[in-house]
Amino acid sequence: MNKRFLLPLLLASAFFASLVPQDAMAQIESVRRLNANPARYEALGFVVMLSADWASPYDSADVQLDLRLKSPSGGELVIPAYHESGESGSLSKWMARFAPLEEGEYSGQFVLKARSGQWQSDDVVFSVAPSASKGFLHPASDWTFRYDDGTPFRGMGMNIGWEARSVDDSRYFKALHENPRYNYEYMLGSLAGNGGNFFRTWMCSWNLPLEWNTVINTDRYANHSGRFNPSAIRRMDELVQLCDSLGIHMMLTLDHAGSYIGGEWDINSYNVANGGPASSLEDFFTNPLSIQRYKDRLRYIVARWGYSPSIGAWEFWNEVDNAMYSVEPRISDEVVSNWHRQMADYLKSIDPAHRLVTTSVSHRDVQGLNDIDSIDFNQRHIYKATSSIPDAVRNYAARHGKPYVIGEFSYEWDWSKDFNAFAEDMDRDFSDGLWLGLFSSTPVLPMSWWWEFFDSRGMTSCYANVRTISDLMLEAGDGSMERIDASWSGDEGSVMGVSCRSGGGTGKLFFLIRNEAERDIAGVIRFQKAEGVAMGAVLAFDTATGAFSAGADCSFKEGWVELQTPELKAGRNLVMIVQLDPEQ
Repeated sequence: MNKRFLLPLLLASAFFASLVPQDAMAQIESVRRLNANPARYEALGFVVMLSADWASPYDSADVQLDLRLKSPSGGELVIPAYHESGESGSLSKWMARFAPLEEGEYSGQFVLKARSGQWQSDDVVFSVAPSASKGFLHPASDWTFRYDDGTPFRGMGMNIGWEARSVDDSRYFKALHENPRYNYEYMLGSLAGNGGNFFRTWMCSWNLPLEWNTVINTDRYANHSGRFNPSAIRRMDELVQLCDSLGIHMMLTLDHAGSYIGGEWDINSYNVANGGPASSLEDFFTNPLSIQRYKDRLRYIVARWGYSPSIGAWEFWNEVDNAMYSVEPRISDEVVSNWHRQMADYLKSIDPAHRLVTTSVSHRDVQGLNDIDSIDFNQRHIYKATSSIPDAVRNYAARHGKPYVIGEFSYEWDWSKDFNAFAEDMDRDFSDGLWLGLFSSTPVLPMSWWWEFFDSRGMTSCYANVRTISDLMLEAGDGSMERIDASWSGDEGSVMGVSCRSGGGTGKLFFLIRNEAERDIAGVIRFQKAEGVAMGAVLAFDTATGAFSAGADCSFKEGWVELQTPELKAGRNLVMIVQLDPEQ
């Protein structure tokens, strides 16, 4: 080239380069895998260093990093990544974490999207080995969930809605609720140590306040001015690690009704008064900017913590009906159902584990909400009516074709009352809810509220005996359970029966007898004999003491099986277990 043309050409190139937006020069600098030997269902992490411009690294319309993979079976996976540190326009650190669901070879690239274009990394290739882990929970039947490896699961536990608050507004239990003993380490350790395997906890302005700039009633978390609260992120990291170590699953409740009304709405980050997109509760549900902001929140949660099987279920709302009815005019059912459908579809699309998704109401059904395909199980809360739980879960499951769970229950809901005045009734109801749930068609046994109160009364120990029978049920039928009709001759009691049978006719029958009288009574259980099986050994299990004893042999009368029960103490429960063997 003639040199007299070179200088003008270079000057022109520099001029036009200056007109290109800076983030057009975005690039992925490096990718580092954190696991030398990736294993199926276990956490696999990557650190990505990149340069890009953004207004917010948490706005997916501004900047987004994904790991796009081809699985060993040929499927396409998209793993969302999250911003860890670093500023716009300089080198920043991002992370991707997930648990592979298949063994074998994976390959793909990290893909960076910014407003001006798209870039990808060099090839990412790795091999996943087998492991002893069971994977994530998924729907199986009205009675059970199943892990990825096929192992059946029934959840039992309680609400541990939040850790001890620094300032509690309880009239009678302020000191109890402010006791620092009631933290995740103590409560989950106690629950798991007694056989519990499931609990429910909230993200809110005083607990795991991920999207709260202003926190209340707690010294555990600090105010901040950014998008996601660093103190909440740290505690959530610790909680997931704790659950992983204990082998316990959480239902993570992302919002509660109180966050969008009254004083909490005044400090809510979605409120326009605080720089958010929504002018009202209805605007939160319908405003496209609010919807996109919420999706980005879901994206961050999945990217950061979705690797862990300990998160058993995402729950959008605690008692969304209470939010709907808190304003005039009330929010329509259609608005709330449409919001849930959109969010559940999105959450399913970004969660590589495809884990369980749910939401809950207090006591008012929301038209359309129970029939959303991408919501895996429905929930409501039942107080002062624990005996109604078996019919409620059976009827709702039949009506809507998916499992039903009682996410909260107790003898009393009114926190202005002194529970000590009727503590024995509270205790009895706590125990009854667990045993009624165990013999009902629900994959998660009813979860009590008032965790501090019941712990202070030693009620957490009840889970051990429930877990004993639950494990026998799961083992006997490999998760297959079916309600059987039975009657009991006792005049002030009731019986519930469950058949747990695997292939070949073997299995066990389980009967729960409840003595509701104020005296000791005995009786006879009557039920129809199943074809192709013989009645074998009989055991009795005292639900209070956990003791097994031999029961009387079954007898037969006019086509019915009759089973004599031992004398049952007043107000106590008894489980009778009948071994089933193939008929010769």
